[in-house]
Amino acid sequence: MKTLLLSLTATLSVATAADIGALTAPILAVGPEGKGNSAAAAAWQALSKSEATALPGILKAMNGAGELSANWLRGAVSVIVQRDADKLPLEAIRTFATDTKNSGPSRVLAFELLRRTDEAKWNTLVPSLLNDPESALRREPISRLLKKKDDIAALRQALEAARDEDQISAAAEALRDKGEVVDLPKHYGFLMDWQLIAPFDNKGRTGHEAIFPPEAAIDLTATYDGRELKAGEKNPLKWQAHTGSSQFGTIDFNKPVGMFKESTGYAFTAFNSAEARNAEIRLGCKNAWKVWLNGDLLFARDEYHRMAKIDQYRLPVKLKQGTNTILVKCSQNEQTETWTVEWEFQLRICNSGGTAILATDRKPTPEAALKPAENRAK
Repeated sequence: MKTLLLSLTATLSVATAADIGALTAPILAVGPEGKGNSAAAAAWQALSKSEATALPGILKAMNGAGELSANWLRGAVSVIVQRDADKLPLEAIRTFATDTKNSGPSRVLAFELLRRTDEAKWNTLVPSLLNDPESALRREPISRLLKKKDDIAALRQALEAARDEDQISAAAEALRDKGEVVDLPKHYGFLMDWQLIAPFDNKGRTGHEAIFPPEAAIDLTATYDGRELKAGEKNPLKWQAHTGSSQFGTIDFNKPVGMFKESTGYAFTAFNSAEARNAEIRLGCKNAWKVWLNGDLLFARDEYHRMAKIDQYRLPVKLKQGTNTILVKCSQNEQTETWTVEWEFQLRICNSGGTAILATDRKPTPEAALKPAENRAK
């Protein structure tokens, strides 16, 4: 280790592009709890003295880098740019930035360098970013389209390209102000049609870990014993079809089942995929929850009444071609305050960039989810 540190600090007082691989290797090897920090620090000191021509190589090293390593590399870029702002290899940086095979964070940094040093050149590139796979790079062209408040075609373009909630909402609002119908459930890819069954018992918050019949097997024709609503009185439960009516894909157990506390419910649906592919299940939920895909538990949180939001949880999955089954378990606790009555979730399927993946047999969005007045009140 000592030999490595001396080599890095003594022999590379001014690094060139050819040295970048040797200097970035210790930084990329940084591990948790400070593992490799000494070697990384020495490498960073040498890397920060690199000629500006080394910047594309440093950016390339960010491809696939972990968050900690990427921060080290980003810091080195910042030092070099501050020192040699008038010597940046702008054409090489542009080539790197526009190559979508490079990672999103490294390309975002490259475009930011172009913006700071050659805004005119950056401006010529902005329109080409409207459908970029990196959602952060879409924001500027979408922002420009949103300023065209009287141009319905431009606003439609903005909505189709938008992946961030704030810009999606802004585009939807502007279009509705023009009397346009906006299908947000389809844009996001929210799953609207489910089979629900509840309430099972969650007294003492034991229901989250309890294994009720839907976890063992899905039989939509079966009848199960639910939690007792009155002492000694049976409560037979059956699956019931439910379609969400919110523009944000909310599936509310309270509507078809009733407002129960200390209860657990299940929601089941099938998603037909056109192909086998990588995807993400994204969930928003303020109750305790579990999610299964094709019978395999993906993740769970035993937490109640935390603020819910779109894409609150991101679960990477592998969809198979054809039918994929999704089971959601959602539990209410014993609290009775007004703000604890929500017993609901929202779930969508998309790629890693947030673009909706739609089922091959997706039904039309319910009329209620398209009504501006109701949705704005929501």
